Amino acid sequence: MKKILTSLALLGLVVAGTAAIAAEEEHNAAAPTHFPINEPKEMSWSFAGPFGTYDKAQLQRGLKVYKEVCSACHSMNLVAFRTLEGLGYSDAQIKTLAAEYTIHDGPNDAGDMFDRPGKPSDHFPAPFPNEQAAAAANGGAAPPDMSLLAKARGVERGFPRFIFDIFTQYAQGGPDYIHSLLTGYDQTPPAGMVIPEGTHYNPYFLSGVSLKMPKPLSDGQVTYDDGSPQTVDQYARDVSAFLMFVAEPHLEDRKKTGFRVMVFLLLFGALVYMTKRRVWADVAH
Repeated sequence: MKKILTSLALLGLVVAGTAAIAAEEEHNAAAPTHFPINEPKEMSWSFAGPFGTYDKAQLQRGLKVYKEVCSACHSMNLVAFRTLEGLGYSDAQIKTLAAEYTIHDGPNDAGDMFDRPGKPSDHFPAPFPNEQAAAAANGGAAPPDMSLLAKARGVERGFPRFIFDIFTQYAQGGPDYIHSLLTGYDQTPPAGMVIPEGTHYNPYFLSGVSLKMPKPLSDGQVTYDDGSPQTVDQYARDVSAFLMFVAEPHLEDRKKTGFRVMVFLLLFGALVYMTKRRVWADVAH
């Protein structure tokens, strides 16, 4: 009798274990294992393609969004104020803008550090004194520097799209990703996905199920002076374009140079071919 009871107990444990494994597998099957869950939406950008150019009005709006929203947490340590000449600002406007910031400088002749108004040659000051302070103020995750964010972020595009990208000169992966991330909040996680406490679900986040940054934008948050829509989508478009500019301020010059080089190579190739035909014209084949 004891052997029968023992066998039944073991059988019950096996059944329970099997059920637990099946439940865990079902849970894992329901939760996505790849990130981002959704690929970034391909947007229409003025700087896209081999002849694209920056929309200066959009860049100025993007700077406004950065100053009023993003700069509270994100630095742009590699961007000097004088870079903003590419946004269409005059020297006087850049000096005025730079002077709005306080730069910690020094030492002076007495060996002391001091604060002074910014100059066009200065870089945007960081909101935190160091990375540790930034992490401590943001739940343990330091916000990334935005200087090169538009070039550093982006989702790999599989075959055959990356083949087409060679001919279309697709280089907007970063702005597409940033726009999708900023507009991707307020969505419901898939069934079975566990969102860690203190984090926020975003299906466009590249590195996991959620991120520390809460939804940064809301309608009407930033006031535009040119009558553009004051919506989350417009804010995200404008700041994404601005971050593309600060990451590659010489994009327009690069594209102009590339076009001239291609024209030169075509003409040079035609001249070489004509010369070859002329030189070998009287040679019997």
